Amino acid sequence: MTETRRLYYEDVYKKEFTATVVECRERKKGYAIILDESAFYPEGGGQPSDMGTLGDAKVTEVHEKDGELLHYTDKALEVGMKVEGKIDWTRRFDLMQQHSGEHMVSGIIHAKYGYDNVGFHMGGDVITVDLNGMLDEAQLAEIEQEVNERVWEDKEVQITYPTAEELQALDYRSKKELTGQVRIVTFPGVDVCACCGTHVTHTGEIGMVKLLSVVKFRDGIRMEMICGKRVLDYLNMVNEQNHQISVKLSAKMEKTADAVQRLQDENFRLKGQAAHMEEEMFQAEAKKWEGAGSVLIFKEGLEADSVRKLADAVMNTCQGCCAVFSKNEDGSYKYAMGEIDGDLRQYTKEMNAALNGRGGGKPFFVQGSVQATETEIRNFFEK
Repeated sequence: MTETRRLYYEDVYKKEFTATVVECRERKKGYAIILDESAFYPEGGGQPSDMGTLGDAKVTEVHEKDGELLHYTDKALEVGMKVEGKIDWTRRFDLMQQHSGEHMVSGIIHAKYGYDNVGFHMGGDVITVDLNGMLDEAQLAEIEQEVNERVWEDKEVQITYPTAEELQALDYRSKKELTGQVRIVTFPGVDVCACCGTHVTHTGEIGMVKLLSVVKFRDGIRMEMICGKRVLDYLNMVNEQNHQISVKLSAKMEKTADAVQRLQDENFRLKGQAAHMEEEMFQAEAKKWEGAGSVLIFKEGLEADSVRKLADAVMNTCQGCCAVFSKNEDGSYKYAMGEIDGDLRQYTKEMNAALNGRGGGKPFFVQGSVQATETEIRNFFEK
């Protein structure tokens, strides 16, 4: 096993370094490089690995396997050569902000409610945190306020390696039983947790924490959150969306919710008017076919529910079977067919077979659709 000096633990802000290539192993896709020292953080502790370059080779991911630090690259590197390593610092610092923010949120929740972080994932857009207890939106807002106040205190983050005796007496968070050397990350007054990940050195560098959502998950909740620059990007996106809404509704940006509510109220009123007018139209149609016997009706632009309502209205007056068809955008037809005290099951089966249709319902009333032209439908009913 080749041991690599872990520069990211000595200086978490080291962006560039020079190292010697110790091994270069060919893989199915690319190469696995081992260096004598490295600032590349490997995937672990819920944190994705660093990316960057080693000379002109791209480092796509980094993993620790059997104690060895493997840098996966797209090019081979000669053993013994000196190579310049460069971390994708924008990515690394973003992950540091996310990871440190997650610790502070989890620590405050644990202190206030006693819940444990039982799983988290640092995605490219959001962090998901799974907790073994319930929180509602109001509690989430309180937590968000408190965690940001603690962030802005800008306290120094402490990294320690306590002895076995010291660890025994220490009250700290951990998802599993730990053996050997344990790295403890402390956010003073907020959280003490065993963690191998990279973190900011002062809480103020987190910038801001935003708790986005909470949903019930298994026996607890799943929460989505973002930190640092992601919060700025999110607020800029929300602001731009709100600006577009304000322009479209001719409302001030701080009044868009009121404008949307007025629009919803007007929409509800107009839908009520349309439904009343439709009902009057269907009643007039029902009166028109009164006593006519079996009736075939084609109506343009009806939704499936309106097709049903028209068929129901006419079948109650025509003294026979009423079939209503309305054309869909793709050229097919939706239908509803009913007959008081009738049994349309066999007829519907034959119609669906002849007109490439599908549907069903009760013996006296069926709904569905057919892939046929109006002429083909009329010809079937005139048989």
